[in-house]
Amino acid sequence: MDDFCLFVKNCMKHASQAAFGMAEPCALPSVDKWDILSALTKAAPEFGVSHRTLSVLKTLMTFLPEQMIAAERGGAVVFPSNRKLSERLNGMPESTMRRHLAKLVETGIVCRQDSPNRKRFARNIGADRAIAYGFDLSPLAVHAAQVHAIAAENALKAERIAVLRDRLALLRQEILASCQQLSPLPQETLERARLTLRRRTDEADLTALVDALTGIAATLPAPPTRDTQLKTCARSAEMSGSDNQNGRHIQYSNKSISDSEGPSQQETTETEETAAQSIEAPLQDVLSSCHEYRQFFPDGIRSWHDLTRTANQLVPMMGIEQPVFHEAERIMGSQIASTLVLCMLERVGEIRSPGAYLRRLSQKAQVGQFSIKTIIASIRQRQKLSADNFETVPG
Repeated sequence: MDDFCLFVKNCMKHASQAAFGMAEPCALPSVDKWDILSALTKAAPEFGVSHRTLSVLKTLMTFLPEQMIAAERGGAVVFPSNRKLSERLNGMPESTMRRHLAKLVETGIVCRQDSPNRKRFARNIGADRAIAYGFDLSPLAVHAAQVHAIAAENALKAERIAVLRDRLALLRQEILASCQQLSPLPQETLERARLTLRRRTDEADLTALVDALTGIAATLPAPPTRDTQLKTCARSAEMSGSDNQNGRHIQYSNKSISDSEGPSQQETTETEETAAQSIEAPLQDVLSSCHEYRQFFPDGIRSWHDLTRTANQLVPMMGIEQPVFHEAERIMGSQIASTLVLCMLERVGEIRSPGAYLRRLSQKAQVGQFSIKTIIASIRQRQKLSADNFETVPG
């Protein structure tokens, strides 16, 4: 394909020079100027021309009265002044316009028919055009077949790339859905896939990545569940889960996850046993309010240790970076931060940026403006409203 494009470009360039058309064995058919422009737009990358350059070509075509471009040399010459061209290009600076015109000539898409004084004009004899000086569009007709062939190949290539991107996105989601079954997790490959899906990538790189993820997916013990919530969650490939547990529950702004509120005692540090007793009741509140996590962890949660471990696995699946979650743990405490992750999962379809949302709540918690009880109460209220509207609450 590359060799063919180079051949066509060289042919167009040489054909636009003085010897253009002299060796043509027979007359070539004329082409519709807008059809060839459309084809050239699709083939533009192979010819090394930008869309700005093509807009200049389109403007040149508007100065050609006929719909068809003749293949004979000198049969499709346009001779607008720079001022007229600039006007039709919505005031494009002449220096910019000259640069694009030079690019069209350099690639052989058009050729110059210069007068002795380099002015653009035409001479008529009666009603017939005798000679014209300006830009000749005939190379487009001469090489129309090759341009259309490249455009068709580019269209097929675009379709193949679209299919590869869809496969890559699906494979990445499947692997993220089964992340707890992979050890070690292919973090580097998943991150490459995430970045690739966010930018334009050539077909070869996409094929290599799809092959790599296909191999990884083949090692999974069972096909993962393709849940719509997971498709929303699985946006990050940084799956470096953290199992670090904070043994002590950090209080903030005189608010505790415990339902019991009592007078402050002497300033002594809480023991592990006291901390555990203070969070037993709210754990039941959390589990009775949050249900979405069961779609990914059907075995359920039986302790705060299970909850924090589950939250650490959900964090990357929701597109939250680990440093953001660790900062939330530092400010709120491990149990409250983990509870908040489960609460966010209940509304993941409504939160545009889970990472930014968690960071904002951490900032509020730092100044005492956040209560996990309020979040849980809000979820319960939403579930009640859903039940009143005959919607099934997952559970």
